[in-house]
Amino acid sequence: MQLVRQGDPRAFETVYDRHGGAAFSLAYRMVGNRVVAEDVVQEAFLSIWRSRLRYESERGSVRSWVLGIVHHRTIDALRRNLTHDRRRTSAEGLEERQEAPERTDVEAARREEARSVRAALETLPDQQTKVIELAYFGGFTHTQIAEMLDMPIGTVKGRMRLGLEKLRRELSGRVGELAV
Repeated sequence: MQLVRQGDPRAFETVYDRHGGAAFSLAYRMVGNRVVAEDVVQEAFLSIWRSRLRYESERGSVRSWVLGIVHHRTIDALRRNLTHDRRRTSAEGLEERQEAPERTDVEAARREEARSVRAALETLPDQQTKVIELAYFGGFTHTQIAEMLDMPIGTVKGRMRLGLEKLRRELSGRVGELAV
């Protein structure tokens, strides 16, 4: 990373060779589309090159830094696509032309539950959120997460357990609030 910080393109190529596969895997599992995942990884590595002076080895491994950037870029891409789809759907007036089965009571409850889960996730420390998102939204195993984040598997399992316990407490409190 010292050479990358100095602007050495061969050193950056090495970083890409070592972490590009895991970066693509993470993006692909999150978006489910090869082309979008490739675009996200390309954007992420451009961002990494531009922000190479910001890497601090004391804060974590190169792999976790790279995957963190890819994770955030993927979420940005998902949000952009969702916003674009909503605008297009709204502009076409599909809501008025088609019957809307998603507006049923069951769908409304599901959406409210999803909002509650997202809000509860935001209350967790970043490290716990990351392992939970990789496991539940990314579909990675504890072993894969440990490798991706360059940390012991026991640390991954511990963060997962603590995060899930906090989520359980947070969500049980929200259910009580919603019932009242």
